[in-house]
Amino acid sequence: MVVEAMITSKGVYPKFIPENFKSSILTDDTVSNILSKWRQNYMLVPFISKVVVNICVGGAQERLEKAMVLLEQLTNQKPSIRRAKKTIKEFGISRRQPIAAVVTLRGGKAYTFLSKALVAVNNVLKESSFDPFGNFAFGIREHLLIPGTRYDPDIGIFGMDVAVAIERKGYRIMYRRIKRSDIPRRHRTTKEEGMLLMEMLFGVKIVKG
Repeated sequence: MVVEAMITSKGVYPKFIPENFKSSILTDDTVSNILSKWRQNYMLVPFISKVVVNICVGGAQERLEKAMVLLEQLTNQKPSIRRAKKTIKEFGISRRQPIAAVVTLRGGKAYTFLSKALVAVNNVLKESSFDPFGNFAFGIREHLLIPGTRYDPDIGIFGMDVAVAIERKGYRIMYRRIKRSDIPRRHRTTKEEGMLLMEMLFGVKIVKG
């Protein structure tokens, strides 16, 4: 069962919290405890705050330009350039050299792209892809696996990394300019909550590994 998403400029939330849900990896007791906690306090319901798409090409300037064109086509958003932090002679990379194109998506754009990107990996995520706070990342071998894309000989074929940040209300104190503070451990999202959220919103299957 997939729960309908509520999309805002701040993030992607589940529109409602079901009474029960069958997880592909979590025990029924774990799912029941999480859902009960979410229903009791809506401030604890996690959401997808952003999706970061990255294509790293190394020191090839021509491929970087093509990667930027591709990212803009896939996301309808202009990518930014990331530069090397240090010189790596073995790869022919110099410090401050442009090596990657990155796009950060939020709200509706994040939901739309993530829905397509998950199809490229057959809607399957590994448990090891999730960190202790519910954030996760996965790779796409070829952008042609994303629905709606066609091969363009002028661009070629690129792989990419997709990273997803999971938060809940209250995380703003980590980013504000005045009186910035850390989030207490008890308010941080957990790995299990991140996995359950993805199963509910996108119907993904999570496997061991």
